[in-house]
Amino acid sequence: MTHVTERGPSSSAAQRSGRRRSPAAAACVLGGAVAAGLGLGSLAVLVMVLWISSPYPDSGPGGALHVAAGLWLLAHGTELIRYDTLSGVPAPVGMTPLLLVALPVWLMRRAARLAVYEDEAEEGEGLSAGAVFSAVTCGYLLVGAAATVYAAGGPMPANPLSAAWHVPLVAFVAAAGGVWSARGRPYGPLPRWVPGGVRTAVARPRNARALRAGSAGALTLLGGGALLVGASLMWHAGAAQESFLQLTGVWSGRFAVLLLALALIPNAAVFGAAYGLGPGFALGGSATATPLAFVGEPALPGFPLLAALPPEGSGTPLTWAAFGVPVLAGAVVGRFAVDAGAEDTRFRETALTAVSGALVCGLLTALAAAMAGGPMGSARLVAFGPVWWAVGGAACAWTLVVSVPVAMVVRAWRARGVREPLEPVGVEAAVSGVPGGPGGPGVGDWHDRGARELRWETLRRSSGTLFPDFRGLSSSPAGPKDVAGVVPVPVPVPVPVPASVPGSVPGPVVLPVLPGAEAAPVPVPVPVPVAEPVAELAPGEPVAVAEAAPWMSVPAPVPVPVPVRGGGAGGGDGDADADGVGGRAGALEEALEGVRAEAGPVVGPEVGPGTGREFGAPAGPAGAVPVLPVGGAGARVMARRRRST
Repeated sequence: MTHVTERGPSSSAAQRSGRRRSPAAAACVLGGAVAAGLGLGSLAVLVMVLWISSPYPDSGPGGALHVAAGLWLLAHGTELIRYDTLSGVPAPVGMTPLLLVALPVWLMRRAARLAVYEDEAEEGEGLSAGAVFSAVTCGYLLVGAAATVYAAGGPMPANPLSAAWHVPLVAFVAAAGGVWSARGRPYGPLPRWVPGGVRTAVARPRNARALRAGSAGALTLLGGGALLVGASLMWHAGAAQESFLQLTGVWSGRFAVLLLALALIPNAAVFGAAYGLGPGFALGGSATATPLAFVGEPALPGFPLLAALPPEGSGTPLTWAAFGVPVLAGAVVGRFAVDAGAEDTRFRETALTAVSGALVCGLLTALAAAMAGGPMGSARLVAFGPVWWAVGGAACAWTLVVSVPVAMVVRAWRARGVREPLEPVGVEAAVSGVPGGPGGPGVGDWHDRGARELRWETLRRSSGTLFPDFRGLSSSPAGPKDVAGVVPVPVPVPVPVPASVPGSVPGPVVLPVLPGAEAAPVPVPVPVPVAEPVAELAPGEPVAVAEAAPWMSVPAPVPVPVPVRGGGAGGGDGDADADGVGGRAGALEEALEGVRAEAGPVVGPEVGPGTGREFGAPAGPAGAVPVLPVGGAGARVMARRRRST
């Protein structure tokens, strides 16, 4: 008995997909490890250069590499432990130079973004965003664990518990930012495990404006703090220079101090922002520096940036000026809380956006304060830097008090022109003599039917033949509303030329209906722009035909007066009886005979295609009556009809 084992298509496809994904996952892991190695190698090169240039190295190259590994972990926020102290008590070093944090964050974010790009460029099914994120993070954490173990044998090992959560936190945040950036920065809905109230609150449109406003306020606080530190350093330039020269006498040591001062500039900006907000910052022991007073006895090491501290004692008007920084930040939050379309936003929505922006600003400032401070030793130097919860609360309070009124003022200023009524000038002002129309300024009759018809009639009369008169084409039995200043105009009735005659050109010939006559029920063709119709005319009065515009491709209909002797129109082949016109062809023939009898022979060139004259050319001599612009063929047809009758 034979047993045949068959593999289904789904299992084989899954195996092929797994074989394709394995190299991609390995490449992502390698990319994360390379990112960590680049950051660690950069610091190792810098430390080795300083060690080589130092005239009195304390250890060999192995000690310098251990210090480089410790600095790399410190750049992630890991707390280091210094055992070489005067008292022999291990002293923690937890103040992270914020400029060093930019190096691992940038490298990790770049590695995650490149991993997503390379995976999308490969043929076939690629890794998901979660798989890329996990693979890159695993490679980075492998190098981080090795660096923690290696730094344990140096003079400043890392605290294992601190490294266990600081390094993964930085790696997760940077990798998530890289994957999100590579995917096009999507703003999709939150997962379903998030509470519904939170998802609804996040999905509101004002949250984007609140995030933008809060970020702008936090950046304003940091910028103001940096300005305060720079101004104080310039004020105490002599003390800062003396402190810099006393630390070391060799150029390699001074270069190292300068690099450390540059790496601590973001920390100094956060210290300045905390000082301007009011809570200030701790300087070891019970010493605290605020704009109102400098209290306590600080235990400060000699460092150039610490020379910028204000003098001890009560505050002065010069130190009180630091309160202008949070006021400016609150104004910025209020300004950014108002959307560009402020006239469509209610005041309540604007106020809620400003409040949300103040909360975001407080959270970001508290996070920056928590990262900028940290212990610098044992005993009195355990507390060094701003207190994060006090600084965050002060930032939220300042921006909340200032941003809401500013947002209201900005919103009212932007919407000031929406409430003002429009004052139309032109037709109504010309008729009534009062700006804004017959009712004076502010009267909302701009869109009334009579006013609109008056504006259209004025525009039609001033444009010549560009705009036809459509009033006669309405199906309503009642005419348009009477408007003061408008002269009644006869309504043209289109009469089509009989198409049975050979050589005729189809096209309507418009005849105006005189007062007291009834128009025959004829089909209404598509209106063609015509010349200005004449007012009431006496029967038999000669008519000067307006020439058509150059842009017209066919001759335009011409109003011709029709002498009517009776009421309704009857049928027939062109003969008129005593009661009225016998038919449309007879009415046309009788009208032509009346015009010819009154004006004499028709003088003037033919106008139209094939006659040598284009429409719009000068007419004949003065006093001549041009022929109807129905084309040369149309004129010949009508002449033959006259001869036949």
